[in-house]
Amino acid sequence: MKKSSFINGAIIATAGIVITKILGILYVIPFYAIIGESSIALYGYAYTIYNLFLSLSTVGIPPAMSKLISEYNALGYYNTKERAYKLGKYLLIGLGIILFFIMFFGAPFIANQIMGDNTGGNSKESITFVIRIISTAILVVPYLSVTKGYLQGHKFMAPPSISQVIEQLVRIAVILIGSYLCMRVFNLGVTNAVGIAVFGATLGALAALIYLLIKIKKNKKDIIRTDDKKEEEKKITNKQIIKKLLIYSVPFISFGLALSVYDYIDMTTIIDGLTNLGFKTSDAESVLGVINTTGNKLNSVVLAISTGLMTSLVPNITSSFVKKDYKDVKRKVNQSFLMLLYVTMPMAIGLSILAKPVFYAFYGASSWGPKVFCFTIFIALFRCIFTTSVSIAQSLNKFKNVFISIIAGILVKLVLQYPFMNLFDALGLYPFWGSTLATLTGLATSFITNLIVINKVVKLDIKEYFKKMFKFIYPLVIMIIVLLVMKNFISLDVNSTFKSILVIVIYAFAGALIYFTLTIKNGVFKEIFGDKFLKKLRIVK
Repeated sequence: MKKSSFINGAIIATAGIVITKILGILYVIPFYAIIGESSIALYGYAYTIYNLFLSLSTVGIPPAMSKLISEYNALGYYNTKERAYKLGKYLLIGLGIILFFIMFFGAPFIANQIMGDNTGGNSKESITFVIRIISTAILVVPYLSVTKGYLQGHKFMAPPSISQVIEQLVRIAVILIGSYLCMRVFNLGVTNAVGIAVFGATLGALAALIYLLIKIKKNKKDIIRTDDKKEEEKKITNKQIIKKLLIYSVPFISFGLALSVYDYIDMTTIIDGLTNLGFKTSDAESVLGVINTTGNKLNSVVLAISTGLMTSLVPNITSSFVKKDYKDVKRKVNQSFLMLLYVTMPMAIGLSILAKPVFYAFYGASSWGPKVFCFTIFIALFRCIFTTSVSIAQSLNKFKNVFISIIAGILVKLVLQYPFMNLFDALGLYPFWGSTLATLTGLATSFITNLIVINKVVKLDIKEYFKKMFKFIYPLVIMIIVLLVMKNFISLDVNSTFKSILVIVIYAFAGALIYFTLTIKNGVFKEIFGDKFLKKLRIVK
């Protein structure tokens, strides 16, 4: 195994996540066709609750492990880093078992919280069943996650990325084969089909874990060093390691829980809010299904950029910060935000413009899909910025500030949820757009709070930053204008999968050509990424 530099690590991690997310989008097309639009909400309920419990069961340890391993490696505390991994592993396995029982036996209560007194949609018994099935993944995923963090802390980015692809492939195979056999061969009904589908999370995680453990065993000499303990290292106790691991994990706990809490707020308020505004329960469930599942799958490609960046960012910034190389820290912070915005802004805006053909290409005709997705795609953009700001702030050991920023964002979301839905309805707009705006406002609140803290430590050159940012903003504006003009000649109102794909390809090619040509010409691409990629593409010598 080879260690990765910051840029290469970010690219490798992002590539693995993007491949995983694309697979995660593609499988939904046949799965959607197998179980139907109304039943996709049942699948979404299971995963929303699972993500919340997963955040609790990993308690931020995996990324904290990456940070701690990187720190101990930089200091030469090789024995201590191995102890940290073992302690983190045992801690998460025990916590996973406890939370599995809570999730399994608490499923009926959760189902009642979701549906309340509403009828006409999925039954509480069905929701209870699928939540109990997916709870088994809590027994495996924490161990898998901490093992990924261990390798990433050593700056080995390829194996964790490959394991993600393996996990997704196994999961998708179980989802598609299992649900098809259940529905079309054995006629066991939608609830059982969704139950089998969510069990894919457990089997996929198990396959990925086995791969990583085999990889570690085969490459022990590249990972485990047998140097004599330093005098300072001999004084470090297991209690001190656990304490530091838990302290480092607090921002990640808050971050993971925050994203799940945002989804949970939507899940427990949107159906109630929309039915009170005159929506049928079935329509409200369809809208929620887009927000939490189908639309979220499309958002995940944009989100993959920040996830991959965060994976490489934490150990690299931590390593530089521990060595007190503040100039390198500032460089990586600036580069991170610019890389993120350069890639995600055109992706999010392009997907918003192409909402109808994109949704049709993946899911077919949908009453609510494009209307919901055209706005919720910007949640992906804001989540990317939020994720990166949290990663940087916690790498600078600003744990308290990260926690405060996250709580502030959640409170803003919670306070504005119903008022914004009612406001949008009063203005004659879709009320679920109000829910999305509440999410964007909450995420923006957290980001701005984190940015203020980061700037105090790193002393960002804001003026220079905006100069570089402007260099890709004006090409983006030109791209948007061209795409909107194209709508007069190439309609986005499509009624077949082939036409949808053709329209997407034409618009994507035109948009990418304009954006990349202009940003390469004005030099901002080179300023952000360096000229290595341009040389590989033979654009420059």
